Formats: sequence, C-alpha cells, structure tokens
Amino acid sequence: MTRNETRTLETRLAQIGVGRDERTGAISFPIYPSATYRHPAVGQSTGYDYTRSGNPTREVLEEGLATLEGGARACVFSSGMAALTTLFLHFAAGDHLIVSEDLYGGTYRVLDQVFAKLGLAVSYVDTTRLDAIESAVTAATRAILIETPGNPLLGVADIAAIADLCRRRNLLFIVDNTFLTPVLQRPLELGADVVVHSATKYLGGHNDLCSGVLVARDPQLGERLYFLQNATGAVLPPQDCWLLIRSLKTLALRMERHCRSAIEVARWLRRQPKVTVVYYPGLEDHPGHELSRRQTSGFGGMLSFRVESPELARQVLEKLQLISFAESLGGVESLMTLPAVQTHADIPEAERRRLGVCESLLRLSVGIESVPDIIADLEQALA
Repeated sequence: MTRNETRTLETRLAQIGVGRDERTGAISFPIYPSATYRHPAVGQSTGYDYTRSGNPTREVLEEGLATLEGGARACVFSSGMAALTTLFLHFAAGDHLIVSEDLYGGTYRVLDQVFAKLGLAVSYVDTTRLDAIESAVTAATRAILIETPGNPLLGVADIAAIADLCRRRNLLFIVDNTFLTPVLQRPLELGADVVVHSATKYLGGHNDLCSGVLVARDPQLGERLYFLQNATGAVLPPQDCWLLIRSLKTLALRMERHCRSAIEVARWLRRQPKVTVVYYPGLEDHPGHELSRRQTSGFGGMLSFRVESPELARQVLEKLQLISFAESLGGVESLMTLPAVQTHADIPEAERRRLGVCESLLRLSVGIESVPDIIADLEQALA
C-alpha cells in the first residue's frame, strides 16, 4: 500500500495535482491547452500525441477521480450525458438493460429516443425492490443501472445486494453516484463495476462547468471505456479539467455543509401545513433511511417535497428570492426546479403520474448559504 492510499479521502482531495509538475513545482497543476504534441523522433512519443487521446491536465484529473472512487481507471467527458452515451456504446443491439425508474429524465431520453433505435432494450424497474430487479432479468440482460438516491423521489437501492445479484447472473453493475459523491457513498467498494457522475453537479460544485465521469473497478473494463472515450471523442477540455481539479479540493467540506443544511431544511419543511410530503433519506420515516445509514456516511444535499397543488408549486417558484428557480443541482447556490416540466419532461406523462412526478412536486438542491436564510426564503414563498 502506497503512502497516498493510506491518507484520508479529505487529504487526497486537497492534494490532487500537488507535486505532479516537477519542472516548476507548481502547487496548482497547470492547464495544457495544446491540441497536439511534438515527437522526439520517429517511433518515439512523450506519452502524449493528440489531446483527445491524452492530455496532462486531464490525466491528473482522471487519476485523482479513480483514486477517490477506489477504481482502476477514470474517464472524464464533456457532460454527464456524454459519459452515459459512451457507456451505452459498450453494449450491442439486442442487449437488455435494467434501469432505475426513479432516474434523471435525460438518461431516459437518450435510452428511449437514441439507443432504442439502435436495438438496445430497457426495462425501468423500482430498484429499491430486489425482487422486482430479479424478475426483470432475461437471457438478454447485460447490465443493471441504478441511481441511488433516485431522482427526483430519493428512493434508496441496496447496492451490496444488487451487486451480489449481478455477480450471480454475470451482469455489469453501474451506479450513478452523482447525488452523494465518493465522499458519502462508495459503490465500487460495495460491489459495483462502474460509477457514473454528472460532475457538473457536486464534483464541480460551482455551476461553472459541465462534465461527466466514468470510473471502472476493473482495469480491463477501464481500458474498454478509454477506447470508447478516445474513439468517440467527447472529452473534457483542459481548462474545464483544471476547474474540476480546483473544485474537488473543497468537495469534502462542501458535502459536509450540504448534508448539515439539508436535514435542517427537510425537518422544517415537514412541519409546514402546505407541504404534504418531504422526500429526504435523512428523515427517520423515509423508507430508505436505515439502508442509507448502513451504506453511506451522509444523506446528501438533495430533497424533494410535494405541496398542496400545482398552483402553489408555481407560486413558490415565482416568489423565490434567494433560491434560484433553475435546473441542475449540487452547486454552492441553492436551486429549485419543477421536475415534471423541466428535468423529467421527456418521460411520458402517464409514467410520470404513475411515479408521482407531478406538477406539485418540487426538487430542492440545498446550497451552502445560511440555513436561516434558506428557510426564510421558503417561508415567504409558501406564504
């Protein structure tokens, strides 16, 4: 075990890139914007040939992310959807995937409107129920993809139990870890094969970059994902790689604040007469609360809540002053969205209604502002 592997996650986050620029000793690893690289001689390379295939700034970022998730290799992309699209290209026509029904609408859209035409079959399942997953497995099933906690209803799936199922049935197990990050949840250690992030969210954390991440536990699968990354080319530019390195250094601090604030806001919302239900795994009466306590070290900064009517939901969004009515999540600024007409609009209406993603459901990304200020804004918006 190397010295770096014995250090805490918080230390490794703060130290990403430190000591890597041996020529200058720069603490902040430099941005290398070069598109191509000069070869010393015919048949020789500096290790870099063309920036789509490899870039020093991106390499530092990818190595850091692989270490943080406990994986063999990480690949970073120009968006979370670029990462997922590249991952889905690993499969072939006729393959079948089992996917969480409580998931981001963009994932549904790319599977339903792009990969379905290429012969990829998908079953959407309540992945909080192991029996439902097992019942959906067919001879053509190749992988299970879960979001846990789910989006936007915050359902919690048992990662270790699903990993055991995947081992028994020889299936690839993919976990979207966007909501909790490696600071709070460690899917590869619980048996997952691939971790996915929309790094636009908590990993970036400042609403100033767009990025996606794949981390593979197995070196061979990591090489396959790198091949697809290089072949299709949706890589993260060097400047954004540097921004993401910068952001990761404060990830542990930010997640601690997000968690502490979110539980206070969730408890306050639950006491409001115009709020009919609050979805947050940190609440003791949440169905996934005990499972979350076992498989995570924190409940995250995301919550959803349902108000009395769609009219009230729209009133809240129109009256917000501190919290921004905006898509996305995971930044230092608090954001609220109406999933039914924004992030999940591409899911058919009948399916949205079945799941409970209606126009009275609001999703709140709790930022790092003062909790009394966040609550004061919610109070005046609900009034």
